[in-house]
Amino acid sequence: MKLSGTITAMITPFDTKGEVDYGKLKAIVEEQVAAGVEGICAVGTTGESPTLSHEEHHKVIEKTIEFANGKVTIVAGTGANSTSEAISLTKAVIDAGGADASLQVTPYYNKPNAEGIYRHFMTVADLGLPVILYNVPGRAGREIPLDVVARLASHPNIVAIKEAAGSVDRVSAIKNMLPDFTVLSGDDSLAVPMISVGAEGVISVASNVIPKEMGDMVRFAMAGDYVKAREYHNKYYKLFRDLFIDVNPVMVKEALALMGKIDRVFRLPLCETTDGNLERMKATLAGVGLI
Repeated sequence: MKLSGTITAMITPFDTKGEVDYGKLKAIVEEQVAAGVEGICAVGTTGESPTLSHEEHHKVIEKTIEFANGKVTIVAGTGANSTSEAISLTKAVIDAGGADASLQVTPYYNKPNAEGIYRHFMTVADLGLPVILYNVPGRAGREIPLDVVARLASHPNIVAIKEAAGSVDRVSAIKNMLPDFTVLSGDDSLAVPMISVGAEGVISVASNVIPKEMGDMVRFAMAGDYVKAREYHNKYYKLFRDLFIDVNPVMVKEALALMGKIDRVFRLPLCETTDGNLERMKATLAGVGLI
């Protein structure tokens, strides 16, 4: 399979009792589809996967598939730092059907060596569902070494890598080494620069807030119209920046709450941002006409 364009790293909305709000989830998915994004990633880090039970994890993915109704690519976040847990979550998605790929994060905290990273991803890929590798050393404490990426890319089910290391140079290195392997930006503010050196889209936090605009920016960049893409980038740069002044997904949920789309509810250890950060986000949203 070939992945490209804007794939929204979707939040998981909670109601005022702290339960998953499936009514608001439906509205979010339908808004994303109507805005023209190419895909939705359910229950990644932005979806607060660490605090969902396995039952909730499965149900959010299944409901996302149901609400999207085959109109966009569905990526299921089924990664873990235990290979057996990643297998269990991925098998559940395969058994339920409807997902196009899984997003598999580098095992975090236990920080395996290169061979352990390789065996982890290969074991999950052997299950049969296409895999997007997720390189995010800032959260995982380990990057996927380039030589390991090259070894993994030979597996027919490993179809792409999400690059969230903040390095355009690393994207160049991967494309130089593997010209036909799909790279997706994991950083909204680097989406256009990464596309300019060979990335084929973005798995985006910002598209929770501006799905149409993010999609248009990426499509312009993919078409080689960097003048137009840069206009979008410059207009929304402050939003890209301010979505990460607190740990993700706190600020994207704060933004959506300010826009009246979700309740301002998190699960511990995540909680509301500071008053100062909230005022900054209000100003940023107002500056681009979103509130």
